[in-house]
Amino acid sequence: MTQPAAAPTSASDDPRPAAPHHEEQDGLPTPRRYFAIAALLAAIVLVVIDGAIANIALPSIVLDLQVTPAASVWVVSGYQLALVISILPFAALGEIKGFRLVFTSGVAVFTLASALCALAPSLEVLVAARVLQGFGGAAVMSLFVGLLRFVYPHRMLGRAIGINALAVALSSALGPTLGASVLAISSWPWLFLINLPVGIIVLAMTPALPSVALHKRAIDVLSVVLNGCGMALFILGVDRIGSEPALAGAMLAGGLVFFTLLVRREAPLEAPLIPLDLLRNPTIRLSVIASVCCFSAQMLAFVALPFYLQSGLGESAFTTGLLMTPWPLAAAVTAPIAGRLADRMPNGILCAIGGVLMALGTGLAAVWPLQGSVLPLILFMIFGGVGFGFFLSPNNRNMLLSTPKKRSGAAGGMQSSARVFGQALGAAAAASFFSLAAEAAPPVALGVGCLLALVSGGLSLLRTRLPVVAA
Repeated sequence: MTQPAAAPTSASDDPRPAAPHHEEQDGLPTPRRYFAIAALLAAIVLVVIDGAIANIALPSIVLDLQVTPAASVWVVSGYQLALVISILPFAALGEIKGFRLVFTSGVAVFTLASALCALAPSLEVLVAARVLQGFGGAAVMSLFVGLLRFVYPHRMLGRAIGINALAVALSSALGPTLGASVLAISSWPWLFLINLPVGIIVLAMTPALPSVALHKRAIDVLSVVLNGCGMALFILGVDRIGSEPALAGAMLAGGLVFFTLLVRREAPLEAPLIPLDLLRNPTIRLSVIASVCCFSAQMLAFVALPFYLQSGLGESAFTTGLLMTPWPLAAAVTAPIAGRLADRMPNGILCAIGGVLMALGTGLAAVWPLQGSVLPLILFMIFGGVGFGFFLSPNNRNMLLSTPKKRSGAAGGMQSSARVFGQALGAAAAASFFSLAAEAAPPVALGVGCLLALVSGGLSLLRTRLPVVAA
């Protein structure tokens, strides 16, 4: 008697690992795996901490290089701009030339650019070095997740993504404190010089990484240009929404034109620069949209709360930093736990729980009367951080494991782009709220963040009901 056929299941929400086609492809053997993991974690911590401490250095740079505060902001903006426009091209390049080669080159460029930043005699040279540093950081960020898939065994990927989230959260939390500590005993160039020994150690360990060239194709230079112009106009446009709305509108419209041309050029391709082939998968598409909403919600909270606490409640900058620390620390503790759970239970359920907890934290912060005491805010930040950790690891696991292995580079680039895009949207929305209603802006921004967190959880829950073809 024949057995009935099994019902199709989701590649992402079924926690049971699929059997690998070849045993040697199911992660690296030990102890090589441990060296590869150390190289990956050290590189991502290096990039994240450098981005987190850059803002701390701006006042010192203004005094030392004799420039205006407005001009000094390009030290941050130049890095972010280079990062945004090059994430997807480096992800594609990694699929063509090999993840290890492009990742190692990114670490080398980032380390060299750090030395150039420390030695910069003028703001122009410093900004140019920061742009170069952004290109190196983009190569690291875009291929980090794809490399995890070849380093860890399939059954441990949820745990691996959780450890990644832990490293990123702790680096984000410790970055400003580390930067302030360095500036307390030395000058701003040392913020970049401390990258050199770490970068050299990472380069010494990168031979342990797998080198896998997955596609035999050429990079379409025109597509790279269209992507860069579209991303640049978008980032510059959202940055000017509050101050120059007419110019911002023109930039956003120009960015839309470039993106339209890019999509029309890339749509027929089997492995496009923008992963349109992956976005046709409904579970990946929902995960990407949910990720954008989640990072937008987090950015709205992180921009609104300092103003809420300092301008509205009169708290000092030091107290404000302490009150906001529970969020990244809670995320750092929760993300590895969620990663382990993601290997055993439906990812969409975990993401939905995370979205609800994050919405609870931001929503309570928006409506709770904090004038008497700010201590309840600590609990609200813990809710937000726990929710963010519960969402992030399972959602990233879903995006990665719903993707064919040969497109792991594109999956990593897609994750990084969703994060940067969401953060940019959140920052732009917060700026608009402050332009329209300064005093009411913080609670409004937190309220919108609450809604976006609920949307991310709802989309994740919807994902569990979709049949998905296994990657």
